[in-house]
Order: sequence, then C-alpha cells, then structure tokens
Amino acid sequence: MKKIRKPVKPVAAEAIARLADQGKDISAFFEGKGRMVQPIQRLNVDVTASMLEELDQAAKDLNVSRQAVIKTLVRQALDQHYLAQSARRPQSAR
Repeated sequence: MKKIRKPVKPVAAEAIARLADQGKDISAFFEGKGRMVQPIQRLNVDVTASMLEELDQAAKDLNVSRQAVIKTLVRQALDQHYLAQSARRPQSAR
C-alpha cells in the first residue's frame, strides 16, 4: 500500500515572525528562492504645482503611477551622474 503524505498546512507569517523575534531558526520555512528586497525609506519632496502637473501627465501617458515616474527619473538622473563622474576621472585613477 502506498503511503500518502498529509498536506502540509501553511504557517502564518505572524507565527514565523514570532519565532524570529524569539531568536529561533526559521530557515526551514523558506526555500531560498526569490531575492532580497532592500528596506524602503519614505521621502517627502516639495515640488511646484506645474512640476506636479507634468509628473501626473507623464504618469498618465505611461499608464503608471506618479511614484513609478519619480523613481524612474531619479534612477536615470543618478545613472547619468555616475557616468559623468567616471568620465571626469583621470585615466590613471580607473
């Protein structure tokens, strides 16, 4: 006769969090798949009304959220900054 495994009941995230808070090993609850997500930091930015309208129009045109537009533009600006910085360095410093 075949042995039938009983289905494993999923463990609530709160229960895993409690175990982690107690310093217990919780690695058995995870398969090692996926990626680590950086912690999110909130940021308040003051912009003019016209800039806000531009952001909203861009978000509407791209069919994404205002936040997605802001994140994308900030990422592009930082990438350009790093490229310009590396181009300014003397050849011997690279």
